[in-house]
Formats: sequence, C-alpha cells, structure tokens
Amino acid sequence: MIKKSFSYIGIFFLNFLSLLPLSLLYIFADLAYYVVYYIIPYRKNVVRENLRNAFPEKPAAELLAIEKEFYRHLMELVVEVVKMRSISKAEIKRRVKFSNLDQIGSVFQSGQSVLACTGHYGNWELGMMALGIALPGSGYVIYKPLNNKVYDKWFYNIRTRFGNSFVVMRQTLRALASTRNEQTMFCFAGDQTPVKDEAHYWINFLNQPTAVLLGIEKIALQTNRPIFYFKTKRIKRGYYEIDCVPLCLNPQATKGHELTDMQFSLLEKIIKEEPAYWLWSHRRWKHKPDNAG
Repeated sequence: MIKKSFSYIGIFFLNFLSLLPLSLLYIFADLAYYVVYYIIPYRKNVVRENLRNAFPEKPAAELLAIEKEFYRHLMELVVEVVKMRSISKAEIKRRVKFSNLDQIGSVFQSGQSVLACTGHYGNWELGMMALGIALPGSGYVIYKPLNNKVYDKWFYNIRTRFGNSFVVMRQTLRALASTRNEQTMFCFAGDQTPVKDEAHYWINFLNQPTAVLLGIEKIALQTNRPIFYFKTKRIKRGYYEIDCVPLCLNPQATKGHELTDMQFSLLEKIIKEEPAYWLWSHRRWKHKPDNAG
C-alpha cells in the first residue's frame, strides 16, 4: 500500500513536469546527466561492458565518448517521454518527420495488412506516438507491461493518446485474430530479450551471441503480410526523422530465419552508424548459449 502511494505521488510529479516547456525540461536533463553519470552512476558497468564487447576494435577514448553521449541522450529521452503526457499533435508533427510512409498506405489500399518492426533506438516512444497520428490505418504496438501497475497504466494512457492501440505481447495472436478483417499494422520492438526458456534462436549481433525473439517472423510466414522497418535518425535534440524501409514484401518466399536475420542486420547497421542512441543500459546479453565456453 505504501509503495502504491509513493507511485501515485510520482505520477503527480511527472504530470506536473509534463506541463513545463521542453526547453526547461532539457535543463533538468543536463543536470540529471551529471547525477546519473558522475555522482550516482546508473548501470555504468553494464553500458561500459556492452560497448566494449560490441566494438572491441574501437579505442578507449572513442568508447568513452560514445558512453557519455549515450547518457546525455538517455536523460533527454526521459524528459521527452515525460513531455508526451501533455504534448500536442502539432508539436509532435513538428518534431517527428516520416518518409516513405505512403508505402504502407498503398498496401492498405490493396486490402492487405502489414507488419512492422523497430528497435530501442532514438526516441522510439515518441516515434510510435507520432506514427499513431501519421499512419493511414489502425496501428497496434506490441509491448511488455511494466511490473509496477500504477506506472504501467500511466505509460499506457500516454502511448494510446493519438490513435495507437497497445497490445500485451502474450495477447498478440488474439489481437491478430480479432482484427483479421481490417487493414492493420502490428509493430514489434524486435530487440527485446526473450526469457531464457524462449531463447531458441541465436544470432551474432554486435559481435556477441544474441538470443532473439521470433514472433514477427512466425506471424509473417503464416500471413505473408509485408514487413517494414521504421528506421529512426536523431537530427538534433528533440527532433527525429523516421524512414519507412521495406524489409520484406513477400515473407513466404524466404527460408530459414532469413526474416529475423534481415531485421537484425539492419538494426546493427543503424547502431554502428551512430552508436550513442541505442539503449546500451539494457542487459541485452544476460543469457548465454548453452555451448558458450
């Protein structure tokens, strides 16, 4: 009960902060960077190990620069998510620009539905909110609920403000079945870590054996829905461009785990181009293959 009360106090505080202009929130982000990086380090060992393992060829000075830029971006990401509680449609359209989204519209017009994927890169939360405004059809985003139900409800209300529906990962098939007669887009964050018992397929991703989820591949092979990738680029603080990239227009023509390999190959390329904007604080490699030395 006490924990729940503190959660409600936290929500009240976040709602108040959301009313402030982003220019002021970014000042808080700059201050928070020094706190979480220098004073009370937040997962610095995790970030440092992830970067070192992913880029063994990079000198220490370059890894350190990426690390610091990541923490600056992480604090900007936090305040941008807080601002999403009260941000207007006009402000979102000004800050997030899409290219080639008409490709999905063309598929909808043909009577088909699509699948989409992205990664925890840039501000994926703001990107999905902007997509709910720009998408010429019904969008469903697959997600994992937070353990704290109070904050999970707060996030859910924010994420669904402008058109998107959010579906708990384990209810994906039910949502697909209930919307089979509609033109829809189901979007997956493919770089989430599967639980150990579901780590059935491993790839070499960022120089490390990596367990990956196969959900979008299984659905694509069953339905033959075209797959698009939302490629995010950070232009400057608070501004993003998202390119709608056709990943595979005929999934049933692929073999093996080709779809999953294509998805992670593109994500790896995006990360290598500008490494600081991926979620390096995530314990992505906590599972190891059984034959690991």
